[in-house]
Amino acid sequence: MVGVGARSGVSVTDVLGLIETALRDAGLSPRYLVEVATVESRVGEAGIAGAAARLGVPLRGYPAELLAAVAVPNPSGAPLAAVGTPSVAEAAALVCGGELLVPKRKSESGAGPASVTCAVADRSQSEWNRPGRK
Repeated sequence: MVGVGARSGVSVTDVLGLIETALRDAGLSPRYLVEVATVESRVGEAGIAGAAARLGVPLRGYPAELLAAVAVPNPSGAPLAAVGTPSVAEAAALVCGGELLVPKRKSESGAGPASVTCAVADRSQSEWNRPGRK
């Protein structure tokens, strides 16, 4: 499970690059990914939706109120101000339970704030290791 947070207008390339790096750092191949999750208000964001499509997995959005109730190690004021929850990436990855494998990562942004964050969680070994995942 990968949780993704992003600013409006983020590119597919930026989202996909950060997801692939986070999965690689967790020792996982993208073929083991079962879903990309984010806050409901970002489901229509072309960069997030496009990354999920390229990875061949569904994109699921969760209400900000639900994500705000998930305990995370790295809450932040930025997503709280933007979408109403102190965490999108970590909370979306953990909302259905599991273990955080890769805490929130931020995209390289030069001088400005990050445009994408992502986190990787393992909900269960059976989901990550299902045969035939693309």
